[in-house]
Amino acid sequence: MAFSFLSRFRIQESREAEFLSLAREMEGLAKDEPGTLHYQFFRLAEPGMFAVFESFVDESADEAHMAYDHNKPLIDKIVSCMDGSYEREILYDLSMVKGED
Repeated sequence: MAFSFLSRFRIQESREAEFLSLAREMEGLAKDEPGTLHYQFFRLAEPGMFAVFESFVDESADEAHMAYDHNKPLIDKIVSCMDGSYEREILYDLSMVKGED
């Protein structure tokens, strides 16, 4: 079962251009990391709001993603662009949902 989640957050208006550059860089790096299934940022309908969808083969691949030397400074810079913190929603494959019989 994949380890997937969606994180939503607000970016400071004055730092949006910086954030967009960092997000694109992070997307480029993540696609080549072992265990990464999908990694993509999105702009949400509400002004200043963004999200990132991350999916890894398992939770340890996510932990490795955050620990890579090339990601640590990017993650810190992205977080510094945020206005407040982020909300993470874990996503479960439908195969894990039991239907009514």
